[in-house]
Amino acid sequence: MENFDTDVLVVGAGPSGLMLAGELRLAGISVVVVDRLTEPMQQSRALGFSARTLEEFGQRGLLSKFGGLDTIPIGHFGGIPLDYRIIPGGNFGVRGVPQSLTESIISDWATGLGADLRRGYELVGLDIGEDGVTGELATAEGTRSIRSRYVVGCDGARSIVRRLAGIGFPGYDATLEMKMADFTGVQLPVRPTGLVNDKGMVVVLPLGPVATRVVVFERHAGVRSKDEPPTFPEVADALERVTGERIHDARPLWTSYFTDASRQADRYRAGRVFLAGDAAHIHMPIGAQGISAGVGDVVNLGWKLAAAIKGYAPEGLLDTYHDERHPVGAGIVANTLVQRSLYLGGPEMQPMRDVFGSLMRLDQVQRQLVGAVTGLDIVYGDGQGHPLLGRRLSEQDLLVGDRKTTTFDLLQQGRPLVLDMFDNSELRRAAAAWSDRVDTVTAVRPDPNAPVASLLVRPDGYIAWVSLDGSADGLTDALTRWFGAPRGEG
Repeated sequence: MENFDTDVLVVGAGPSGLMLAGELRLAGISVVVVDRLTEPMQQSRALGFSARTLEEFGQRGLLSKFGGLDTIPIGHFGGIPLDYRIIPGGNFGVRGVPQSLTESIISDWATGLGADLRRGYELVGLDIGEDGVTGELATAEGTRSIRSRYVVGCDGARSIVRRLAGIGFPGYDATLEMKMADFTGVQLPVRPTGLVNDKGMVVVLPLGPVATRVVVFERHAGVRSKDEPPTFPEVADALERVTGERIHDARPLWTSYFTDASRQADRYRAGRVFLAGDAAHIHMPIGAQGISAGVGDVVNLGWKLAAAIKGYAPEGLLDTYHDERHPVGAGIVANTLVQRSLYLGGPEMQPMRDVFGSLMRLDQVQRQLVGAVTGLDIVYGDGQGHPLLGRRLSEQDLLVGDRKTTTFDLLQQGRPLVLDMFDNSELRRAAAAWSDRVDTVTAVRPDPNAPVASLLVRPDGYIAWVSLDGSADGLTDALTRWFGAPRGEG
């Protein structure tokens, strides 16, 4: 039997890589996370996450660690106002949460579960074989090798994993640039959805009680030719040209920039190598969709890798990662490109904005756009069967015996769940053959008027089987499809 240093090597200790590590450790899978940085980033490009990510953190018991979180009900699509409450549970997401805090919380969770986090390790080579992968890593003490069953690249837009695996990254080059600065000492009017005029666009956001973030887009300024952040005077000059406001006397804390470059990996899997997060897709950061897409990727991937490593994954399970997540990434790239044109396009885009604004008065259009931006409309599968199939299980209050709980509480350990809502012994007997890998819980809804259905729920919270009458019809087929042959037959 081949010796491995770890089951999974994760490259990149951002939110995606750390979340994947936690998901794997919930399943008892060994994981090493490496990152070239010797310390976590203290600055934060992202300042929040979407409604779907709020649910994903909730089902792992992480939300309480953030303290009080406020969701924003009203947002925009490409600068056109949009009320996200038009769909159940709809909101524009959580804002004002620095990415550094999100990473710290996920890191503490993952390492507390036993993930091995190694900083100052830079991937420089991959030897990809049929049975495993050897990663060559440069460290301050010299080159190290880590042998693993699988490698997952969560290493950002310039992913070395993607390049070494030979995975293409087609898309669109940058056409515009947005400068960003955090500072203290000067007050500006808060503009969370942006001020747009004929010279450009400015977003102003508070960062805690004293600091401010400004994001400036200047029309016809082009894209910088070198990969270096702008100086604070450059940001201040651009702001003054667009709005006439001066921040030159402020105390700068950090500067950065981003562009509208939009690309997506042509495949998320190459044998034993997978991509997630910015390594798999990049786009203009609108609506906190970047961090949310990455978390969604790894919550989908983690339990599938665990099943493969434990030996019960049905044939083709690992391929469903690309099949399910690639369309999601493509949708995000598309909607951010549309929003870029609506939001930042010049006068020539005004007819498009007028038409789009008229369409957005329709409830059906609003629901579709809210679902697309939040991720709340994600459906895995072919759309056949019950409307709940392939959709995420919402948070619901339950009674298990005399104990009050929720559906999210039942998913905290990252195990598949058969939820028996009719106290059906036949259903429980059918599920018992998978009890080594699937939990079965009999529960009732406290609200007698609430809709009831027995369900098979995947570890990522998506529904894989529905029974409206409590019968076990089709359950064994669904269990076999997603979680392999029953115990004793594998």
